[in-house]
Parts: sequence; C-alpha cells; structure tokens
Amino acid sequence: MKRPYDEFFISYLGLNASVPKPTTRQEALPVATIELNKNNFEETINRDGVVLVDFWAEWCGPCKSFGPVFEATSEENPDTIFAKVDTEAEQDLSGALGIQSIPTVMIFRDGIQVFSQPGALPKDALDDLLVQVNGLDMDEVRKEVEEHIASHQHGPDCNH
Repeated sequence: MKRPYDEFFISYLGLNASVPKPTTRQEALPVATIELNKNNFEETINRDGVVLVDFWAEWCGPCKSFGPVFEATSEENPDTIFAKVDTEAEQDLSGALGIQSIPTVMIFRDGIQVFSQPGALPKDALDDLLVQVNGLDMDEVRKEVEEHIASHQHGPDCNH
C-alpha cells in the first residue's frame, strides 16, 4: 500500500502560522465525510485535489475530541474531500499504512501523500495546514518525488 515516495513526504509540510489565510472563501456548505475502507481507499486518495483522511477508533478519547474539529473543517472546505478510516474495522488497511497511533491525519494532494501526523490537531492548525497544502506547487512536488526516487535505491533493507 505504501508508495516509494510516501516516506519522503511524510513531513514535507511543517505547520507555519505565518502562512496567510485566504481573504475570501467559498460559502461553506455542509459536506459529508466519506467512510474509507480497503475497497475505496486507493480510488479516493488518487483523485485530483486535496483529500484529508482521519484514522480513528470509537474507544479513542483524543479521536472523539478531534472529530468535531474535523467535521467543522469539512463543512468550511467544500472543495476538499474529508474521509475517515475506522482503524478497528480496517486493521489491514491501517497496518499497511503504518498507522501506530490515533488519531492520525494524512493529507493527499493529486494522489501524492504530502502530510501524515499522529495526534489531534487544533482547529487553527488544521486550517493552516489546509492553506499550506492548497498552496503547494505540485509540479515542484512531483519533480522532488522523481528526484528522490531516482537517487534512492530500494533494496531489501529499505523501509519505504
């Protein structure tokens, strides 16, 4: 399930409070959060645009605290796909993606994983993160991915 360049971009973005927020935003419309599983995960993350994925479990206290933040952010960003993976129901998927702590937020843009971080993010940090992801020059990101793959030998001891 992991692609060769995923580890390279695990922490490609750093939270940067100095990134300006957009001055205008499309009127917020309620957006349903997609439930992901092993059957629809790849198709969903490989869509054009931004896909935010929350890995969670019902028993997880921090997941329950982060849920309303995730939902509120989804309602404010109708052009972004928001999805959830129940790690209890999707243990194989979670394991294949290396999820070891929940909640974990992964962000994909145009099919490339550009962020992954465990822990419940506060609303302002999640908003800033979305601004940064939307501001990425994806041609530059693709170029860096290609350069990384070309310069890196994937052998039996490689962990990504």
